[in-house]
Amino acid sequence: MSNSRSESDTLPARPSDHVDSVERGAPESGLGWRAWLRWAWRQLTNMRTALMLLLLMAVAAIPGSLFPQRQADPNGVVQYYDDNPELAPVIDNFQLFDVYNSAWFSAIYLLLFVSLIGCIIPRIKHHAKALRSPAPKTPARLERMAAHSSHELHLVEGRTSDADIEQAITIAATELRHRGYRTARYDNAKTWSVSAERGHLRETGNLVFHSALVGVLVTVLLSSGLNYTGDRVIVAGTTFVNAESAYSSFAPGRFFDRDSLTPYAMTLDGFDVEYVEPGRPGAGQAGNFAAHLTFREPGSEETRAETVRVNAPITVDGDRVYLLGNGYAPLITIRNAQGDIVYQEPQPFLPQDSAMTSLGVVKVPDGLPEQVGLIGFLYPTQSTLESGASYSVYPDLINPRVTFNVFTGDLGIDDGTPRSVYQLDTESMTQITGGDTGVDSIELTPGDTADLPDGMGTITFEDLTATEGADEPVKRFVSLQIQRDTGATWVLIFSILATAGLITGLLVPRRRLWVKASLITPAIGDRKLRIEYAGLARGEDPGLERAVTQFSETHLSMIAEQSPSPLFKKGTP
Repeated sequence: MSNSRSESDTLPARPSDHVDSVERGAPESGLGWRAWLRWAWRQLTNMRTALMLLLLMAVAAIPGSLFPQRQADPNGVVQYYDDNPELAPVIDNFQLFDVYNSAWFSAIYLLLFVSLIGCIIPRIKHHAKALRSPAPKTPARLERMAAHSSHELHLVEGRTSDADIEQAITIAATELRHRGYRTARYDNAKTWSVSAERGHLRETGNLVFHSALVGVLVTVLLSSGLNYTGDRVIVAGTTFVNAESAYSSFAPGRFFDRDSLTPYAMTLDGFDVEYVEPGRPGAGQAGNFAAHLTFREPGSEETRAETVRVNAPITVDGDRVYLLGNGYAPLITIRNAQGDIVYQEPQPFLPQDSAMTSLGVVKVPDGLPEQVGLIGFLYPTQSTLESGASYSVYPDLINPRVTFNVFTGDLGIDDGTPRSVYQLDTESMTQITGGDTGVDSIELTPGDTADLPDGMGTITFEDLTATEGADEPVKRFVSLQIQRDTGATWVLIFSILATAGLITGLLVPRRRLWVKASLITPAIGDRKLRIEYAGLARGEDPGLERAVTQFSETHLSMIAEQSPSPLFKKGTP
C-alpha cells in the first residue's frame, strides 16, 4: 500500500472544493448551464482563488495611497484638479479618487468575501467530521511510510503470552496519549497495533485564520456605513463645536445618523513644535508636535485638558481625534477708506515646503467699493534671492514677512456655490498688484500697515506680541481629523485571532504514528515478535523521522521496565 493510498483510505472524504480535488477541472463540453455554474462556483470557492483575490485587493488598494481620496482629503482632490486639469478627469473616470468606494474595488471585496465563505464552510464540515472520526486503521505495510523502523524480539518460551504482547502495545498507546495523540487499537489474531494522530489544531488554526479574515471584512463593511470622518482647522485660541456645519469637510457613512453627533466643544490652547537649530545637522527639521486642547462636554461647565500628538490620537465620546498638520495663521485687519474694520481674522496659511513658506487667501466680500481677494505668502524667516524673490530659510518665526497680490471683481460666492477658503478663483477678477501689473506686491512685517490700491483702505499685519501680549507675533493653527470608528475594537479582536490562527497553522505539525506488533513463527527456532514504528506527516515535517526513532527507543525501554520478569529477548533490528 503506497503512502498516498494510505492517506486517502484513512481520511474522511475531502470536500468538493479541496485544493487536491479531482473536480477542479473545467466541465466537459456539451454540459448544460447548471454544470457551468457549478464549475464556476467551485473555481470561486477554491482556496487558491481566495488567495489570488486577497492579493488583488492589496494591489487594488495601492492607488488609494498614490492619489488623494475625496473622503479623506477633499481639498487634495481639488488641488489635483488645479495642478492636472487634463489628467484629473481621466483619473476620476476610473474612480481613483474614490478607490475604496469604487465599483471595481467593491467587486473584488465582495468576491473575496464570497470566496472565503465558500472555502470555509465545507472545510469546517470536513474538519468536524475528522475530529469525530477515530484514528485511521493501521496500514498493512508500514515500511512504505515516510519514517519507519522495526525491531525483533525473541519470545521467552513458556512465559510470553498473547496478553503480554497486547500489554506491550497498550504501553505504547498510553505513552502516545500522554504525548497528545488520539489513539485507536486495531488487533487481530496475529497482529496488535495502535494508531495515533495529532495536529488537528493545525487545521483549526487555519480555519480560525480564514474565519477571522471574514470577520475583518464584515466588520469593515458594516462599520464603514456607520462611521464618519471630518476635518477641521482650528486656530489657537478659537473653539470648535462638534457639528456637521462646523467641519471643513465631512464624510459620513451610508447609514450614519447625523443627529448622533455629540456637540462637545474643543478649544486649541496652544501648539508646541521643536526645530533643529541653525548651524546643526538637519537644521530646520521639525519634531515633537503637540496640540494642547481643552474639551467641554455639552451641558457641563467642567473641562478637561488633552494633548494630541502625531500618531498618538485621543478619544472623546467615542471619537478619535488625530493631528494631521499645522501652520501659521496671521491676524490680518482690513479697513475701508473711512477707517472702519471690514475684515479681521486669523487666516490659516497652508505650508508649501519644509521651511514653512505658506500660502493663504483673504476674501473681503463687503465693506469696500468692490469685492476684493488677496493671495498671500507668509515667510517665517524671510530672505531674498538674487532675482529679488523672497523665500523662507527657516520654519520658525525669526524674520516673519507676508506679501499680498490684490485682486478685485467677483469672488464667485454670491451664487451660493461652495468655495474653498484656501483658494481664490481669479477668472472673473482683475489683478491690481504684483505680477505684470506694474504695481509692487504689498509687503508687511508684524505691526505694519499698508494702503490698498485706489484708496480703497488699508491692510494691517497685526503683531500679537504688542496687541495681545502673546509669545509670538503670529498665531498657530492645527489641522485635526475627527473620526468615529465603531468597528475598531472588533477589527483588533479579529486581527489577533487571525494572527494566532496563522501562527498555530504554521507551527503545529499534522502527524500520524503507528506501532504494530506481529508474531513471526519460523520453521526452526524460537518465535519472534516484530515491533514496527512508522510515521506519516501532512505536509513538510522535518522532525518526523527523529520523532519515530525517539519513540521507538522510549517504548522499548518502557517494555523492559514495566515487565515483571524478562518476557522478551532483544534480537536484531
